[in-house]
Amino acid sequence: MRRSVIVCLVLALCMVVQPAFAARYASIVVNEETGAVLHAVKPDAWAYPASLTKMMTLYLMFEQLKAGRITLDTALPVSARAAGQPPSKLGLTKGATITVREAIGALITKSANDVAVAIAESLGSTEARFAQVMTARARQLGMLRTTFRNASGLPHRSQVSTARDMAKLAIALRRDFPQYFEFFSMESFKYGGRAYRNHNSLLRRYQGTDGIKTGYVRASGFNLAVSVERHGHRLVGVVFGGKTADRRDHHMMVLLNRTFKMLTENKIPDDVRTVAAARAAGSANPSKPVEFARIAPASGDAGDEEAIAESWSIQVGAFERFAPAHLAAGRAARLAPELQGARVIVDPSASANGRIYRAQLSGLTENRAIRACRVLKQKNMDCLVIRENEAVAEGDQ
Repeated sequence: MRRSVIVCLVLALCMVVQPAFAARYASIVVNEETGAVLHAVKPDAWAYPASLTKMMTLYLMFEQLKAGRITLDTALPVSARAAGQPPSKLGLTKGATITVREAIGALITKSANDVAVAIAESLGSTEARFAQVMTARARQLGMLRTTFRNASGLPHRSQVSTARDMAKLAIALRRDFPQYFEFFSMESFKYGGRAYRNHNSLLRRYQGTDGIKTGYVRASGFNLAVSVERHGHRLVGVVFGGKTADRRDHHMMVLLNRTFKMLTENKIPDDVRTVAAARAAGSANPSKPVEFARIAPASGDAGDEEAIAESWSIQVGAFERFAPAHLAAGRAARLAPELQGARVIVDPSASANGRIYRAQLSGLTENRAIRACRVLKQKNMDCLVIRENEAVAEGDQ
């Protein structure tokens, strides 16, 4: 009897710890320039990223390249653990080496798990330690609902992400490493006398595609993140949970076609249009800020529609670039529980010294905004409570 009780308690604890998945399918299409979300279905639902994980593995590799700590010709050693990874893999053997250039090609085309572990061990000493760095970097990039446990994307119950977070990562890869992003457009990779074709078939099937990554494990379904430029617009799309690779690819193309049509026919929200025009002109103030993300609401706090309509916000800084503003808003959301459920807003406007980006979290009641600001100030983060562009309650920033 006692043993049965213990078993039940353990099972109950597992049910609490493990994220609940309403459905594997999720999708998002983002305007890379403005960060505006142009299509989304369950973009913040937890799902298994599978080999989209390797995008972060490559992000950290590119950081080392950019810093000059390694070169494309640096040889990475292969451990017994790396060599023993399950497919997909190159079939590396213990004691062998692979260059950074070859490792990049193997991850992007073959999605080789043995290579991913070799990278993790070379850069982080152990894969577990490397995964901790991956998660930390994800937080800094605003990927607030992503946790990495390995460098490859092989199944792990605690390794989860969202369509929105993977879109942020895809955007960050091109923004932060334009000199290396072109690797994602390689259609094939040769190693050991064999040629491996890139699994991302949109490089061949959809004009304007120049990256970025596919992924699949049984628990995730078929995942895809793509970067596409057409008609002067660059979109990043992410699909989770495709039933087959072909159906996933077809669905992604349908989403992109719809979105590009909306853009070219000028059927876009006013906030997206005004921000794009302001950036092109370099002077005019956009009439509305861009909503970049929404922090998932805490359980039991669905919100009061009448109170939310009051549109109280907090501002946590003004920056010269979009990315630091978004990161600051994300940091504030992590520090103050009252900000769970708030919308992250990056408000671009002109100033005497050029364009500035105000980091704000909106959709709050007055009391929630005031309480959140108090928490942030206790944690040495400046904050200003705002209603209809008017500072109130919490004093100067």
